[in-house]
Formats: sequence, structure tokens, C-alpha cells
Amino acid sequence: MAAHGKDSNKESTGAPAPRAADRVRNVALVGRAGAGKTTLAEALVVATGALTRAGRVEDGTTCLDTEEVEVRQQHSVSLHAATVEHAGHRITILDTPGAPDFVGELRAALRAADAALFVVSAVSGVDAGTVHLWDECAAVGKPRAVVVTQVDRPRADVPGVVRSCQEMLGAGVHPLQLLAPGDDGTPGQLVSLLEPQPAHPQGDELRAELIEAVIAESEDESLMDRYLAGEPIAVTDLVADLETAVARGSFHPVLCLAPLGGLGVRELLDLVVSGFPSPLERPCPPVVRPDGKPAGVVGCDPAGPLVAEVVKTTTDPYLGRVSLVRVFSGTLRPDIPVHVSGHGLAERGHPDHDADERVGALSSPLGSTLRPIPECPAGDVCTVARLTTAETGDTLSSPDQPLVVPPWELPDPQLPVAVEASSRSDEDRLAGAIARLVAEDPAVRVERRADTGQLLLWCVGDAHAEVLLDRLRTRYGVAVETPPVRVPLVETLAGPATVTARHVKQSGGHGQYAVAVVEARPGPPGSGITFDQRVVGGAVPTQFHGSVEKGIRAQAARGLEGDRPLVDVHFTLVDGKAHSVDSSDAAFQTAGALAVREAAAAARTQVLEPWCAVDVTVPADLVGPVLSDLAGRRARVTGSEAAPDKDEATVHAEVPERELLDYARVLRSVSHGSGRFSRRPLRHEPAPPSVVADLQPA
Repeated sequence: MAAHGKDSNKESTGAPAPRAADRVRNVALVGRAGAGKTTLAEALVVATGALTRAGRVEDGTTCLDTEEVEVRQQHSVSLHAATVEHAGHRITILDTPGAPDFVGELRAALRAADAALFVVSAVSGVDAGTVHLWDECAAVGKPRAVVVTQVDRPRADVPGVVRSCQEMLGAGVHPLQLLAPGDDGTPGQLVSLLEPQPAHPQGDELRAELIEAVIAESEDESLMDRYLAGEPIAVTDLVADLETAVARGSFHPVLCLAPLGGLGVRELLDLVVSGFPSPLERPCPPVVRPDGKPAGVVGCDPAGPLVAEVVKTTTDPYLGRVSLVRVFSGTLRPDIPVHVSGHGLAERGHPDHDADERVGALSSPLGSTLRPIPECPAGDVCTVARLTTAETGDTLSSPDQPLVVPPWELPDPQLPVAVEASSRSDEDRLAGAIARLVAEDPAVRVERRADTGQLLLWCVGDAHAEVLLDRLRTRYGVAVETPPVRVPLVETLAGPATVTARHVKQSGGHGQYAVAVVEARPGPPGSGITFDQRVVGGAVPTQFHGSVEKGIRAQAARGLEGDRPLVDVHFTLVDGKAHSVDSSDAAFQTAGALAVREAAAAARTQVLEPWCAVDVTVPADLVGPVLSDLAGRRARVTGSEAAPDKDEATVHAEVPERELLDYARVLRSVSHGSGRFSRRPLRHEPAPPSVVADLQPA
């Protein structure tokens, strides 16, 4: 949302005026990468006159792709918004990235939107990821329509893609138009199926299906009888019922477009205005109090209690933090105090917080351009400047009546990337830059591992990791290195041993004297370091028993070689000697530590590696390739189960953590982007010699 390009402000007209909620439409563009979402968004902006010329420039970027990585790669990696006006309605278009790594941005857009436009390429068609997102929207009753783009491309197959949409997306998908070819084989014109048209090979059949589907959703039960009796049905009646059917989420019209040529763009804008629901017709998200107790039902009322949610956060070098906000209730105005509540993601490195702030300037977004507005009422979307504590997913409410909207579901990041500063000066800036990354992107998880000392960014996939590293280097000016992620190894005793640890020193004055006879034996997996004593006759005074234990535990935590701690060993103090003058707490601690080293030398040690329990969910027909890949990762499959209502299956397995370092990217390839997995720590198991050699610390 930061300004990009010296002419960006000159291309914009004034901001659309605030509208009553019934004349507001908030629409998210959803679809696979390369389907043409950003090109379509730009065409809609240009068609409304918000820009006097297309935002596309010589290097292929658009008025909506503003990050440097987007300029280089020519595809979106984050959510962008543009608010325009058409037919007396205020429309906010939320352009989402298509790569699976950025599904968190997509879900943020769906939270802010009241309907979704699924963008499908007439060349590449529907993919499994699109079907999965369609099912997500269906689960929450989100109204949807389908836009088939790129119909003017040489390999476009419009009829085939429309059929594929109907087959893969399920019931309720019906085309509103036919694409009549021109004389030279190129797209000629769109033929509406709502009105009788000159003869077309499929026109009568598709029109009959469309009308029956629309009438089936009508509240006027007489319409179906009239239609079956052969009575003509007025187009105005069909349009009214079409809006009802779309708003209910049970009817999904399909339109055809060629955005660069303008074909079908106006028709899509008309559908958004006439067929998509307003904020008044969609329920607001559930709202709770900061203590988690229900706060009652909140409606889309400009005079109601303030409830707004930050759906996107960016950092502008001049404006500071800029927040894209959806207002669900009340009215947001500049310079009013608000309470910022967030946000239930502490386990991801996003700590909860509650703070009072004052709202800065409000603007209407247009990609890289921000246009001042006097207020933002319920149902609308705006940007807010200089909210210093607000992060993506936070709730803005009245300080007198603080409320919280629970955050949307986020992807579980499973790809670890180790990050370290390239220099001391970069090290000083790295912590602040990481904090800003976290504020902007709730999908990332930050972890400082105590066992290896590494700082890890847990990412959704390679593309997500690339964007985060690019932002560190370009947006925040921090040079970072990405060393290999280290898997923490531990050791245990290979067998039992009984040792006598002697710490005797005399160097003038009080000496140091401690003798401890210790039995050591391997304990059960996961038992850690345990200690007891069987000393008889006071050979080691009672006050030094704890000293021996403290020394044993400290040495086990330090490890015997490198940074490998000793685990799962039971130590028993059975005998020893003490001196009335020279024995001390420190001397017996030293003897305890020495006992650990001597026991390891006598019994030898075994290196253990961490294992994880893993659940992998993929389409049912991909279970075979997943099992084959897991077999090559030393995994033990413990079971599988089919989803009762989906064509999916979940494989349960136990896998060494080392084999999961790159699994996020491999599963993406094996499952064609449709798979997902989760993990949880399980236990440590003996590591093969080849693995020990590979995992030795540098």
C-alpha cells in the first residue's frame, strides 16, 4: 500500500464517497497463480474510471503489485485492495495471491469480503487448490461466482473449462453467458442466457438449466409453475431471483472475460452490483470480550459499537505502519481513541496485547495510492495510518467497550529457515525487523531454539520464505545469512556402569575433597535425568547428596561432546567419602559432574535423534506417492483414514525430524499443491551412524 511509481497519485480520481451499507460491495478475487486475478482487478479499476489509463507499465507490473519482489517476479505475494465506484455503489476489490504459500493472505481477504470471485483461466482450467478453496468458502456459506478469464488466448477452451467448473466445483455452478466466436475464430461477443437470443448450438439447453436453477431459489413459488406452463419470465424477475440465489451461497454464476481487451468487464461489474450481497446481508464474525466471554451479536450498524479488524499490515518508509481495516460495526473516524486487541497466536511468536491508541488518517485504498476519506462506516474497508501496536488480525474497538474478533484460520508453517545477521550492525537491527515481519504476517512463526541457539523462521513454503527474506533485505535493510537448519542430537548411555568420581585437591589453606561412587544405567525413553541415593552409614553426609545431583544434572545438560546433552539416564549415589574440613558443596558438585563423564567413558554412549508424529492429508488418489516418499524418509506408517465427506485421506506416520526439514516443499510437489501436514514432537531414538556423521555440529 506504499506509494510506488512517481505518477501513481496522478492517475487517481478522488476517493469514492462513503455509502450506506446496502450500496457497498466487498469482493475477493480468488484463484491459482497465473489465472489473471491482478490483471482482472486492474481492468475493473480502469473500467470504473478510477484510473485514467491502465496501470500496466513497460516492465509488466500493475497498479496493484507494489512490492519489489512482485515487480521482479510479476505475480502477487500479498493482499492488495482497490476501492472504486460503479452504478452508485462503492466496490472494494481484494486481489489475493494465488500461490498456496500465501493462503493466509487469501483467508484475510475472505474475512474482509462478503463474496468471492473465483478466477479460472480458460487455458489452464481448474486445479485442486482452487477446489479446496471453493470447499472452504462453501463451509462458511460464502457467496461465490466464477470468472473464466483469458478467453482470447490462442489455446483457450471456454466450453471445456466451464464444464470442468461444473464438474469439479459441484452443484449450483451455471454459466450466465455464452461466448460467440468471431468471424476469424477469435472471441466475438458475449451472449446472455438470461434473455432469448438468436440460435446458438447450446443456447436453449443452457438457458433452460439456468432459468430453472434461478427460479428454484425464488421466494415466489408461482414462478416455477408459470415457467413449466410455458409462460415467459421477465428478465427483471430473473435478475432479482439471481441476487437472492447468489446471496444465499447456493447459486454460482459463471461469466467469461478477456480483461486486457475489455470483453465482459462491464458485465462483471454489473453482476457485482446487482447479484452480490451487501454487508447488510452477511453475518458479522463472532465477537467476544477480551476475557473470552461472548459479547452478543454485532450487526452492520454505523451507530453500533465499534468493531473493526486489521486484515493487512504494511510498513511505509514515510507513513510508518499502514493497516487495511474492515469495519463490521460502528464508524471509524480519524483521531478517535480505539482499543487494539490481539490475537490468540502467542504460540507462533505473536504475543497477545491490549493497548489504547489514537486513529491516524483514514484513506480509501487504490493499490499503491491512498485517498483521504472523512470516515469509514460499518460494512466498508479503509486504510489507517500510524497504528503503532496494531498487527494483522487485531481488533479495533472502543476503549469503553473493548471487543475481540477471533482471528481467521491460518496455515500451519512447516518449513524452517535458519536466519542469522551477516554483521554486528545487522544483528542490532535484526530483532526489530523480525518484529515488524511478525506484525505484518501472522502466518510466520518465529522460534529461538534453546537446544541449537538458532533463530528459525517457520514458513509455509519456499515462496513464503523467499518473500520474508526479501523483505528483511530490501524493506528493512538487514543483511542476513541462511545457514543449514540444525537438528538437535542428544546422547544416552549404551549400558550400565558403576564409577568412583574423586575430586581431591590441596593447594594451601582449605582443600577440596569429594569422593562419590555412582551407579548409572539407561532409563526409559523420555524419562530424562533421574537421581536417587542408597548411601549407608553416612559415608556421604546428607547435605552433599543434593550437591552430587546438581553436578550430575549440570554436566548432563552441558553434554559430553559438542552441544549434545545426555538424556534418559538414572543415577544412584551408593557410596563415597567426605572430609570434615575440605569437603564442600562445590567439591561434591564437581564430583557429580566427573561421575557423568566417567560413566559415559565406561559404558559408552549412543547418539539419539528426535522423531515426530506426522499427519499427512492428501487427495485419496495420491496416498500411494505419499507412502512411497515417506518410505524413503525412514518413516514408520502407523495408520491411515479416509475423510467421511471428502475425497481425501490422512496418513499417520512417525518420521525422524531430520527427514522433515524439506518435507513441506516435497509434499507440495508430490501432491501438486493440494497436500498439507502437521507434526508434533514424539521422542528420541538411536540415530544410524551415517545420520550422526551428517548431523555433527560444524
